[in-house]
Amino acid sequence: MSDDLFPGFDTRRIQTFGAEIALRVGGEGPPILLLHGYPQSHAMWHKVAPALAEHFTVVAADLRGYGDSSCPPNDPDNFTFSKRAMAQDMIRVMEDVGHTLFAVAGHDRGGRVAYRMALDAPERVERLAVLDIVPTHAMWHDLTMQKAMTIYHWLFLAQPEPLPEMLIGRAPVDYQSYTLASWTKTRDLAAFDPRALDAYRRFFSEPEHITAACNDYRAGQTYDLGADQADFDAGRRITCPLLALWGNAGVPDKMGSPLDTWQKWATDVRGQAIDSGHFLAEENPAATLDALLAFLRES
Repeated sequence: MSDDLFPGFDTRRIQTFGAEIALRVGGEGPPILLLHGYPQSHAMWHKVAPALAEHFTVVAADLRGYGDSSCPPNDPDNFTFSKRAMAQDMIRVMEDVGHTLFAVAGHDRGGRVAYRMALDAPERVERLAVLDIVPTHAMWHDLTMQKAMTIYHWLFLAQPEPLPEMLIGRAPVDYQSYTLASWTKTRDLAAFDPRALDAYRRFFSEPEHITAACNDYRAGQTYDLGADQADFDAGRRITCPLLALWGNAGVPDKMGSPLDTWQKWATDVRGQAIDSGHFLAEENPAATLDALLAFLRES
């Protein structure tokens, strides 16, 4: 892991129950865990993490299967790459760093790990910020033809092995670059620091990481959807304060009101649109940072 993007942060590796997790730790103060999405790594937080570290102890981690974290073998029910398993990784990471209660901000897949953690272990999550997502349950149950065209990758990546791996593996950098560019507001790579792009491309070019990322989406269509359905049917709700941020040119903005959706899942919800596409923390870091700081500093 290059230190250029996170000056002053320590680099660590922590063994969890089924994976080895790579992470950065920096700053002092109340703890906040930062989780990334697809097809990225913790490097996506480099434009906001140093400013957050002026007020908080910041932990930015790679999810299992991404970045410099390990890629454990999947199992038949896809639990290994479920958001529940990833949440358990991060609880172990935060314990190792020295925190049993913390705030968490998650973008994309990391947001799904974060809200699963808040449902499974509410005693751990003090505040929750989710960036440019609505719950997995809503994504699948509210699927229409238009939405399916927008989130085609959900269906593609969840196909049985080896179909998506075979196709992505022929041109992984081109596929990743197209995906990143197509989800920005400007439909190009201008928002991404070349050093961050290098970090994304390095891990995504490795076959085991391509498979792991597909397994993440296979879990989304099976284990994760089942976990959400069980909570929805039981009326379980997220009880900590929840901040929803989304890009005004992102996916959730095309699917109705994200706040209305989150209010079905949490008891204390606030949020706003950010002038960006899907990658809020890189396309508009100033507005994203302001919104996070205001939320995290609430008394």
